[in-house]
Amino acid sequence: MRTRFFSQKVLVFFMMTLPALQAFSQKELYDKLTWNADGNGYYVNYQGEISEFNLIDRSRRVIVSLKALSAASQGRIQSINHFFFSADFKKILIYTNAKKVWRYDTRGYYWVYNVSDGSAHQLGASLPPSSLMFAKFSPDGSKAAYVSGHNIYVEDLSTHQYGALTRNGTRKMINGTFDWVYEEEFFCRDGFRWSPDSKAIAFWQINDSSTRDYYMLNTTDSVYSRVIPVEYPVAGQMPSPFKIGVVSVNEKITGASKGHPFDPPAGGKVRWMNIRVDTQYGTYLPRMEWAAGSQELIVQRLNRNQNESDILLCDVKTGNTRSIYHEKSNTWIDIIALWEEDYKMGRWDWFNNGQEFLWASEKDGWRHLYRISRDGQKEILITVGDYDVMRITRVDEKNNELYFIASPFNATQAYLYRCPLDGKGKAERLSPADQTGTHEYMVSPNGHFAAHSFSNYFTPEVTEWVTLPDHRPLEGFEPVRISKADSLASNITFFTVTTPDGVTMDGWMQKPIPFDSTKKYPILFYVYTEPWEETVLNKFGISDNYGMYPGNLARDGYIYVSLDNRGTSAPKGSPWRKAIYRKIGQVNIRDQAQAAAEICKWPFVDTARVAVWGWSGGGSATLNLMFQYPEIYKTGIAIAAVGNMLTYDNIYQERYMGNPLETKADYIAGSPISHVQGLRGNLLYVHGSGDDNVHYGNAEMLLNELIKYEKTFQFMAYPNRTHNIDEGPGTTEHLHRLFKSYLNAHCPPGPK
Repeated sequence: MRTRFFSQKVLVFFMMTLPALQAFSQKELYDKLTWNADGNGYYVNYQGEISEFNLIDRSRRVIVSLKALSAASQGRIQSINHFFFSADFKKILIYTNAKKVWRYDTRGYYWVYNVSDGSAHQLGASLPPSSLMFAKFSPDGSKAAYVSGHNIYVEDLSTHQYGALTRNGTRKMINGTFDWVYEEEFFCRDGFRWSPDSKAIAFWQINDSSTRDYYMLNTTDSVYSRVIPVEYPVAGQMPSPFKIGVVSVNEKITGASKGHPFDPPAGGKVRWMNIRVDTQYGTYLPRMEWAAGSQELIVQRLNRNQNESDILLCDVKTGNTRSIYHEKSNTWIDIIALWEEDYKMGRWDWFNNGQEFLWASEKDGWRHLYRISRDGQKEILITVGDYDVMRITRVDEKNNELYFIASPFNATQAYLYRCPLDGKGKAERLSPADQTGTHEYMVSPNGHFAAHSFSNYFTPEVTEWVTLPDHRPLEGFEPVRISKADSLASNITFFTVTTPDGVTMDGWMQKPIPFDSTKKYPILFYVYTEPWEETVLNKFGISDNYGMYPGNLARDGYIYVSLDNRGTSAPKGSPWRKAIYRKIGQVNIRDQAQAAAEICKWPFVDTARVAVWGWSGGGSATLNLMFQYPEIYKTGIAIAAVGNMLTYDNIYQERYMGNPLETKADYIAGSPISHVQGLRGNLLYVHGSGDDNVHYGNAEMLLNELIKYEKTFQFMAYPNRTHNIDEGPGTTEHLHRLFKSYLNAHCPPGPK
């Protein structure tokens, strides 16, 4: 139950003319640097062309111009969404005409460009338009495989013949990709893997035939309404059954280029892995890769409650499976893609010629990284100390180094650390001591260079190239400079507040401009409160919070505050994050309310003008705060909120709340719909009727309860808008104006 923005910002760096450096772009699913073979340079889509930049001599070389692409494709390639090199860098896979599938643009056209002769051909040319997904070269570069229409295809790059490896794909029988809930909650999207020897493909098959559809209703695009079914297992429903299959790929693809279902098969018979599942409650399998070779697969299996994890090795010839590593938690176990986005498209880190692999665990109270032997009998703790690994930046076995992001002493910040990969040494901070705030890095494969970005609450994001491990700016580039003067003028401050329960929470506050400590001001709290994210981060623009308020809250005379309660994703150790288990709607709400009560004791806070707002999980928190603590919160704006946790999807809700067949009382106690009788203040409730994530039914269930208890409120439905509520002309502007007018009317701005 995340906020409306589902991707995080990262930087893609490039050089224009020496020595300038710029950074750009909102991260999409694939965006990251493509390093060249020696790690001393990188490839990037720069001004519509694929260029190579060399960090040694600062040169730029155009690999493929847009003009060349257009000529090779007879004008059909007009822009590049993404590109991928073959292992030998002789071919480039060009992704274009991308279309959205739920959250990301993951279907479109793929072209193969031959670097040596400048030729290009379209993959799956006779398949439906913009229907190809997750195309990738075989390791030997002779073939490409992709998904179309819930089936996996393979294509010979010399003959351009292609054929199907699976033939039974439907909306309910999904091969090589995933259903809505796996994509949303496990970040599983690309569902097939080439074997290292290029002779086989391993893939997921998800069977949604027993998963009930949620029916969304499109009432705006025609005079007759249209039903849109979404396979959506709510909390309490069985997980969709899965299979892991391995199919050999024919050396020569002899199918007709149309890929007709009755063409000769492009591969052999599927060998299904014998992975034990719980037939009574269900099982999940969120990770699968080849196990450092072409003979075995390695997979992670989770039980229904997601508190038991097994790592399995599967023999691809026999399908036999054995467990090598088991972990159990009293709460839940996070898979790596939930906090490290570089693993969202698949990855498994191996060492020692495939005899050890990298593993993350919170079993000692902190999120640490371990080396696990292939048989699971030996483990080595790599990151030693009382801190959480926030992200994995580079695994460098050759130099025995692990680069990662952590912040041992302040959960609102982020820094680059390095430690020995063998676990025989302490972590060393590489980010400069005088740069307090948030750092991000993309480290080259050889560990010599890094693209570095930095910001804090008063320093706009600045970027540079640095050498490592000395963290010196690359010669010819302007180093990062902190806006020291702005730190004195900034009206944002970070603070901590301790509640009567003894919980110390981080917070930030944006004061009005001008500010008079002898007067009283209205206060607006921004909340999220659930396990998915933290809101108190020392980075530039943190108080903007999606720019919901048109204008300037500070200059209009509002105090603006956000707090991170127990249960948020702050790097404060597992007990902090897991304190919310089975207590969403209770622990997080109590923490927020107690902290707000302490803040309301500040002499410049007007306790008659206290407002709160949030989106998605933050919308749910807003409702609960308004209903459970009406003596504190007088005005609330809840957007796209889950009013009844029993309506949300099983993977997310059961992870944090348990199976409602066993813990239904906790769901009821934590759901806003159970507390509507407490509403006394002013409530604006907003929802999109086309929300595939938090369904519109939540809104109408809550409306019924509010009506039942004769509560006065304001409701705004945005027809056929999704969880983002940003589709269609004027939508965003309308929502922002609505937000401001309601806040101004019911929590008037300015000092008194």
